[in-house]
Amino acid sequence: MGIATASEYRERMYRMEKNIYMGGELIGRDDPRLKPGLDLIADSCERVNDPALKGLITATSHLTGEEIHRLNHIHQSADDLLKKQECTRLMCQKVGGCIQRCMGIDALNALSVVTRDCDDAFGTEYYPRFVAFMKRFQKEDLVGNCAQSDVKGDRAKRPFEQSDPDLYLRVIEKKRDGIVVRGCKAHNSNAPFCDEIVVVPTRLMTAKDADWAVAFAVPADHPGVKQIVRLSAPRERKQLKTPYHFGLADSMTVFDDVFVPWERVFLCGESYFGSMAAMLFATYHRHSYTGCKPAITDLILGAAALAAEYNGVADASHVKDKLSDLIATGELVYAAGIAASVKATPANSGTYIPNIVYTNVGRYHAGVKLYHEFETLADLAGGLPATLPLEEDFFNPETRGFLEKYIMRKDGISAEKQHRLFRTLSDMLCSAHAGVAQVGGLHGGGSPIMEKIAIRNTYDIESRKRLVARLCGIED
Repeated sequence: MGIATASEYRERMYRMEKNIYMGGELIGRDDPRLKPGLDLIADSCERVNDPALKGLITATSHLTGEEIHRLNHIHQSADDLLKKQECTRLMCQKVGGCIQRCMGIDALNALSVVTRDCDDAFGTEYYPRFVAFMKRFQKEDLVGNCAQSDVKGDRAKRPFEQSDPDLYLRVIEKKRDGIVVRGCKAHNSNAPFCDEIVVVPTRLMTAKDADWAVAFAVPADHPGVKQIVRLSAPRERKQLKTPYHFGLADSMTVFDDVFVPWERVFLCGESYFGSMAAMLFATYHRHSYTGCKPAITDLILGAAALAAEYNGVADASHVKDKLSDLIATGELVYAAGIAASVKATPANSGTYIPNIVYTNVGRYHAGVKLYHEFETLADLAGGLPATLPLEEDFFNPETRGFLEKYIMRKDGISAEKQHRLFRTLSDMLCSAHAGVAQVGGLHGGGSPIMEKIAIRNTYDIESRKRLVARLCGIED
């Protein structure tokens, strides 16, 4: 089949069974409210023909030798990781934000490592199942979602300690031909727009958590799967249309006693490898953030610089200082991703794992700086994004002249350009979509405390202690 076109992708979505609940309704994927998100994924199909992405957006499958979409590739080298990072940044720049398609392939890269390692340790047969699934996934150019975050219940308790055992997704029955699972996965970005939901554990597991140490994939409209969805998108323009109008979605995905055939099960009860799957998905996804988050910084930087120019203060020293700080943030995050790629190591399956410390340093830095970046944008934009009159008033004959006269700032920049910029700044700073994107930017892929834990647990602190002890003349 090869790489799907945008129309082929949309037709697949429209054929799926209705299992999306939104606003009290059960809807199909042809519902107009889903269009901004579907268009975003469709854009990733169309980008294959973008000359600026030539050599980046496609890859050669190590399983079939065929050309595939980069966002369906299992990384076989440090260069693959570097290209994925650069491709992600460029694609996010082009659509004005998150491209939504990295979660699924990040989970599949993690499973490509864990299934082989589990087979080597226990003689299981997960890796051949994974390879068969992956070949079809690539051949049909499917879109994946990763369902990792459980609802978790009492955060102080492990899965087996919860008063309701379903607060972490678990296996409730093993059959001859498969397993039955029950639970709910939260924060599932992209779920309404995907073909396959790839489930991995959310945390480290003990032996008592074996029933919760499960990984599998099911079609997004599989029987018993129910998606309860929240959408967000920039405010739709009535007059000042823009080239792109894309949206995001997050699902609470309920698994209501869902049957999963064994050929789609990639872990089942192996607590240690369930823990590894959780950690490795986080690693791959945080590495993806070192591509997308610099792109978000690029957009904030560009908006801040344009606002300063339109306001006539671009040459002020404090403006230049603030822009320099934004540049430093974005490029340090990107540099951490480059370092993580260059320092990547191959697993037994041949899949390359980005360096965990550099990956988490980059993601942590992006998260803790996020609100400061938006604060800088708000500072340079001023208060108008929050109080800008409605778009219709700029086209009402009774008020248009006043608004065009009084929105003016620097000479030589038209009222329409001023209006377009500040309408976009309002979307970036003051809309519901902006709030969702900001919280997602902080917590997506793991909250900053999780990056700190990963850094601390991986970093060799003891060798640094020995360095200083030797300099002090302290005997070991």
